[in-house]
Amino acid sequence: MASLPLQLVVLGSVLGVALAAAALILISFVAFITATEMPPLHQHEEERFFLNARGQKETLPSIRDSPTKQLSVVVPSYNEEKRLPVMMDEALGYLEERQKQDPTFTYEVIVVDDGSKDQTSKGIFSSRGEKILMADADGATKFPDVEKLEKGLNDLQPWPDQMAIACGSRAHLKEESIAQRSYFRTLLMYGFHFLVWFLCVKGIKDTQCGFKLLTREAASRTFSSLHIERWAFDVELLYIAQFFKIPIAEIAVNWTEIEGEYIVYVTADPKWGVGET
Repeated sequence: MASLPLQLVVLGSVLGVALAAAALILISFVAFITATEMPPLHQHEEERFFLNARGQKETLPSIRDSPTKQLSVVVPSYNEEKRLPVMMDEALGYLEERQKQDPTFTYEVIVVDDGSKDQTSKGIFSSRGEKILMADADGATKFPDVEKLEKGLNDLQPWPDQMAIACGSRAHLKEESIAQRSYFRTLLMYGFHFLVWFLCVKGIKDTQCGFKLLTREAASRTFSSLHIERWAFDVELLYIAQFFKIPIAEIAVNWTEIEGEYIVYVTADPKWGVGET
C-alpha cells in the first residue's frame, strides 16, 4: 500500500502531460489551418468610441491607421483590483519620467477589462503606437525593462515588412524556480516545454512571460490571426509569428512572483507556461 501514493502521483503527472499535449495539438492544428484568416471581432456600439482628455467623444482608432504615438501599452486585466494599481503606479511613473527627459516621447496606456484574447485583441487593434507593449497587470516584470525589449527589437533590424517581436523571458531564473517547486510541477513544466518545442514554437525558452513588445505591423499580422483564448494564446501568437517568419528576440527581464497568482493542477504552472495565472 505504501506505493499507492507514488502511483497516484505518476498517474496524475502522465494525465497532466497528456492533457497538455492534447491542448497543444489542438492549438497547432487551429493555428496552422487559420493562420491567414481574420477571425470576427465583435464590438458593441458603445465600444466604438471613447472620451478624450477633454471629455469629448471620439471614434476609437484602428491599428490600420498611421501611428500617432511612439508606444502603446496594453494591459489585459482580469480580477486584478488589488495588483493593477501597483503595476500602474510603476508604469505611469516610468512613462511620465521618460517623457520629462524626452518631451518628444509619446505614449498611451490601454487597460483591457477582461483578460481574454478577444478583449486583448480589441486593445491591440485600438492602439496608436509605433510599438505595442503587452504587459501583465500583476507587475511581476519591472516596467523599466521595456528599454531592454526596445534594444532587442532594434537589434533585429532590418525588420522584414517592418515586423519584429521582442519577448521578455524568465528562462534565466529557471534553476532557482526548480529548487522551490514540487516534483509534480517540475514534471509539468518540462513536459509543457517539450511539447511547445516539439509541436509549436522553436527557439523560445519562455513563451508565457507577459511582457512582449511588437512593432505595429507585427501586432496587426499576428493578432489578426489569433484564435486561442486565455493562457495558451501566447503560444499561438509566437507560432503565428514564426509561421510568417517574423524575427523574434528573447530578452532576459527582471521578474518577481507576485501574490495573487493561482494554480490549477494538471493544467497549470504560472511561471513556465502551463495554465492560468
